[in-house]
Amino acid sequence: MGTPGWKGEAQVIQLDLAGFAISAWSACSIGKVKTSTVLQAMGYDEVIASCAIRVSLGLETTEDHVMRFAQAWLDKETKFRARAA
Repeated sequence: MGTPGWKGEAQVIQLDLAGFAISAWSACSIGKVKTSTVLQAMGYDEVIASCAIRVSLGLETTEDHVMRFAQAWLDKETKFRARAA
């Protein structure tokens, strides 16, 4: 689920500043700034698809890494909603 109005690109910048490397596009779309056709094929409209991010995990990713990311994202999303209200 995306957060309408909180563009994927903005999330990438904010979470990069928090120390996380994520993307707003699919792995096969590097250099292309457009809404994910994969998400649209899954039934998400362009508004929600443009607010999506891609988070990749590796073999060395720990539960702590995931929990720290989730908390950082939630903190940023809460601030976004407060500003949007």
